[in-house]
Order: sequence, then structure tokens, then C-alpha cells
Amino acid sequence: MAEVTDPPSAAARVLRVLHQDPLAAAHPTRNDAVIAAAVGILAAAMAYADTALRPDALGWVLLACCTLLLAWRRRRPLGVLVAVVACIAPYQLLDNAHAAPVPAGMLALYTVAATGTVRRTVTAGACVVGFAVTAMSFNGVHRALDVLRTSGWLVAALVLGVAVRNYRRYLAEERARAGQDADRKIAEERLRIARDLHDLLAHSITLIGVRTAVAAHVLAVDPDRLDRAAIAEALDSIADTCREARAELRTTLTVLRADERGPLPDLAGLPDLVRAAEAELTLDTDGVHVPPAVGAAAYRIVQESLTNAVRHAGPGATVRVRVAEADGSLRITVSDDGRGPGADSTAPGFGIVGMGERARSVGGTVRTGPRSGGGFEVAASLPLPPPFPPRSPEASA
Repeated sequence: MAEVTDPPSAAARVLRVLHQDPLAAAHPTRNDAVIAAAVGILAAAMAYADTALRPDALGWVLLACCTLLLAWRRRRPLGVLVAVVACIAPYQLLDNAHAAPVPAGMLALYTVAATGTVRRTVTAGACVVGFAVTAMSFNGVHRALDVLRTSGWLVAALVLGVAVRNYRRYLAEERARAGQDADRKIAEERLRIARDLHDLLAHSITLIGVRTAVAAHVLAVDPDRLDRAAIAEALDSIADTCREARAELRTTLTVLRADERGPLPDLAGLPDLVRAAEAELTLDTDGVHVPPAVGAAAYRIVQESLTNAVRHAGPGATVRVRVAEADGSLRITVSDDGRGPGADSTAPGFGIVGMGERARSVGGTVRTGPRSGGGFEVAASLPLPPPFPPRSPEASA
């Protein structure tokens, strides 16, 4: 059943808009048309409310033009700003409601500052503010306070645009750095997987060599009294080892081993690992053939899950680990009843990335997320190979 998620809150939508590059947003013209319509309604209300300087027919046309131009503000920021100023200048000189076109001018200035370079922003802002102050100073109806207030709003729009642009640039750099760290973590985990599989293949090849030597010895010692059962057993062991080694080889990455390592981890090491983390373990794998690669992957997933649980669950939390065979797969569940990762945490889940790589190395999957009753859960499914069919007595004869 698909999980139902709550719609994002208004604050989350505002943050998403601030984080997003305005030039890469979906449907920019449609969104800007809606914004232009809203600014036009606000400007019309402000102009109509000024009964002393209510615009005439030409003033209404100029006011409508400077707001309609905002529909293309992200496609041509500088061009729209110039066109808006060209409409506002005669509007103001005709002595219409002076505050009405200010929102359109502020939005055009903000867009230039939020999308352009520092040099372009400073140049455009100085020109617009200087033009506005000059035009208003030569118009006798404007007092010094009006000039100061209007120029202050224009400068505020420029400062806001520069701040938003710098904030978005900072977020982009953080995302790029997080992506590089994630790639490095994936590369490190793949290197460790390759080293583990190197150990597996070396062990399998050694077994093949020993069993082949046994079969050759049986043939060479007494050819007249050939022990068919011993030879068949040795050859069966070689065939089984070859099939298992071939399965392991499919998951090997083309990375050479660079240094020496200890013994390969497996399910036998889980009790000590879980005991060190003060967690509860349920291990139900009696009679189940777990290939070394799957055992190593299970160990690493449990290890990383316990590390995350100890780090994020908080004091007093109970961590439970269950490893069991079900439907031909090794099912691993690591759950806790703690508080889980903080909702405001922005750190990338490199441990989860590593667990995903470890599971994919043996054809498995990992699912992580909060539990319905509170806490956090990691659930992995690692496929197990089908058991080899028993050799019939007739084939051994």
C-alpha cells in the first residue's frame, strides 16, 4: 500500500521557493504572470485609493504596462527593468498617484539583483535610484521625505535580492560539496566490498586447488582400484565451489586490493557487535546456507545501523536487531524507539548510502525511515542462492 504523505506547509513552500534557482524553476512565465497580476491588483488599489492624485486614462495605461511587463521578469530581467522604468517615468511626471508603481519597480529591481552579477546589480541599482531621485526632486509635488522613502524602498529591494542570491549560491555550493562527499563515501564502500570479495574468491580458489589435488592423488595412487565415490565427491565439491565463486564474481568491482585486511566479517560476529552496542539480537539462521558475501553484507549493514542508532536514538532508547531467512532472502531489521534523526538536520546520510551500496553488491535492497510507533528502522533484504540439488546415487556410481 502506498504511503500517504501530508502536503507541505506554507513555511515549507516558502523555503522551497527561496532555495530554488529562479532561472531553473518550472513554469517561470506562468508563475510570473500570476505574480504580475497580483502586483497589478495591488497597484490599482493603491492608485484608486489616492483620491487626490488618481490616475487619468494615460496614467492607468502606463500603470498597467509596468505591471504586465513583470510576466517576463525572469526571462529578461534587465530588459524588463528598463521597460518598467520607462513606463514609470512618464507616469510620475504626469503627477499620478506616486506610490502605486513602486511595488512593480521594487520587484523588477529585486529580480535583477537576485539573478544577475554584482556588477550588473550595482550598476542597474545606481541608475534606477539616481533616476528616481532626480525625477522626484525636479517635480515640485515631491517633498524631501517622499524622495528619501522611495529611494529607501528601492535600495531595500536591491539588498534583499543580493541576500537571496548569495543564500542560493551558498546552498548550491553545500549541495555540490554534499554530492562530492557522497561520491567519496560510495567509492570507499565499493573499495571495501571489492576487498571483501577478493578474500572470498581467494578462499574459493584455494579450496578448488586442494580438492583437485585430492582427486589427482586418488587417481595416481592406485589406478587399478579406482575409488569412484571419492573422486565423485571431490569433483562435486569442486563444482559447488566453482558455482559459488562465480556468483561472488558477478558482484566484484574492478578495484585492486591495496592493503592487507583481517578476517572477513560474517553472521558469527553479530552477537559481539550487538552486545557492544547494548542492543537486543534475534538470530534465526539455523540450517540456512548464507554465502560469505551475503554474510559480510549483513554484518556491515547491521554495523552501520547500530552506529546510526547509537548516534541519533538518544539515551535510554532500545535497539533491536533481527536477522532471519524468509522467502529465499536474508531479512535484516534494525529498529529503535528513540527520537531518530532531527527533523531540521541537513547532514547527508552517508551511512545509508554505504548500506545501499553494500546491499546492491549482493543484489539486495535497503529501506530506511521512521517507524509508525516512533523511532527509526532499517530493513534490508539480501537474496540467498537456491540450495544445490542433492546428487543422486546413480550419478555417484
